[in-house]
Amino acid sequence: MRAADFLSLTPAGLYCAAGDFFIDPLRPVARALITHGHSDHARAGHGHVLATRETLAIMALRYGAAFAQSTQTIAYGERLRLGAIDVSFHPAGHVLGSAQIRLESAQRIVAVSGDYKREADPTCLPFEPIACDTFITEATFGLPVFSHSRSMDEIGKLLASRNLFPERAHLVGAYALGKAQRVIALLRKAGYQRPIYLHGAMEKLTGFYVSEGIDLGEIRKVTAADRPRLGGEIVICPPSALQDLWSRKFPDPVACFASGWMKVRARARQRAVDLPLVISDHADWAGLCATVRDTGCSQLLVTHGEADALVHWAKTQGIDAEPLHLMGYGDEEIEAEAMTAAGSGEEA
Repeated sequence: MRAADFLSLTPAGLYCAAGDFFIDPLRPVARALITHGHSDHARAGHGHVLATRETLAIMALRYGAAFAQSTQTIAYGERLRLGAIDVSFHPAGHVLGSAQIRLESAQRIVAVSGDYKREADPTCLPFEPIACDTFITEATFGLPVFSHSRSMDEIGKLLASRNLFPERAHLVGAYALGKAQRVIALLRKAGYQRPIYLHGAMEKLTGFYVSEGIDLGEIRKVTAADRPRLGGEIVICPPSALQDLWSRKFPDPVACFASGWMKVRARARQRAVDLPLVISDHADWAGLCATVRDTGCSQLLVTHGEADALVHWAKTQGIDAEPLHLMGYGDEEIEAEAMTAAGSGEEA
């Protein structure tokens, strides 16, 4: 039995007929299982949503309490029977509440990874490899050139720049869900104790992380009056804000961007980034390959990202591999732009 015997691609996304549910569907469906709260995976308008408690809370923050007709919480490791399929959720290490979804039929175990990373993150549970027959993986950074630095080393670069230019504000572009809070937590881990300033568009999600017991130290929301006085301070903002009028009121700002894409120098130049910080919430090439090995899978299906290289590598390892042409995922940068367009929550 192959995964295709009970999973299929539809216009709405990945569908399991044996359990009558979709995973991270692209359009409203009757029953959706959601891996995590990023808007390219978690959309509003479904009839019933099954997800971790944290993901459901994030969806409510982003879309309002009525984002679905009904919701159901599932704890990590809890088993739930849906039709002929046993379903369980397991940590993905991507953002708070993120999960891989394990599907077990009488004949086969399939793990749908969603988005994931292998590096430790103080703001969420670490990735948990799932032994399975079929592993469905992302490949955002699915090329050998993507070998990400240790995140603490990148934070060291940020702090070194701040010490070198104590009169300049350091503006760190970071995605609103997961990356912003991770950068703050890493700064605290590195011993940085000063207040960290936050763009208004990130206030609600960061407040949620704090309410979940994640220690981020003193956070201050930036106001219009603050900006000229923030020389020497670190400010976390959406990536689009780096090139917006908002950033020009800071004293001689240093534009930083925390993203795995900062490994590509052309991307940093395109965004006029002064200090690229290679901090990724996705597995790099080595992480992807290690994860495939860790699952022990005999079949690999590769979704969004650079699928061809990972498929080729898997075949050299004797694994039956092919791309799974799921469209509409991997747009965290678009999400960051939408967060800013929706309003900063601060004075002009």
